[in-house]
Amino acid sequence: MTKVTPEVPRRLADESSYEVDPGKGWILFAGIMLAVVGVLNVVAGIAAVDNAQFYTQNAQFVFADLKTLGWLLIVFGAIQLVTSFGVFREWESARWAGIAAAALNMILQFVFLPAHPGWTMIIFFVDVIIIFGLMTYGGRDRHSLRG
Repeated sequence: MTKVTPEVPRRLADESSYEVDPGKGWILFAGIMLAVVGVLNVVAGIAAVDNAQFYTQNAQFVFADLKTLGWLLIVFGAIQLVTSFGVFREWESARWAGIAAAALNMILQFVFLPAHPGWTMIIFFVDVIIIFGLMTYGGRDRHSLRG
């Protein structure tokens, strides 16, 4: 009796052995950064409400006082945290909410510019990266980017 073994299809030498999702890393990064920025906004908001020494003393704000802006940061940071979980789940609505949250956070950070300029610029550029990742790789059609 001869033993019959099924023929294994041959693969090309340069053919990938797994399916590549080109946007998975960017989505993961954007979700993590959205969560990190959310936590940092909550902490910075608590510091603003508590009048901590974190902020420059005697900073003049155009729209409101430091405590009001601190409460805005706390609420907005919580929204960013919730949105980051939706980004991890790859929900389309969370993608757009993450883009909106990062864009609005950029504006909110510029309101805080007189209080802590270095911190504001760092968070601003993290928001730019979040928007890039979610806009470029966050959609349902990212699988069409495969080579």
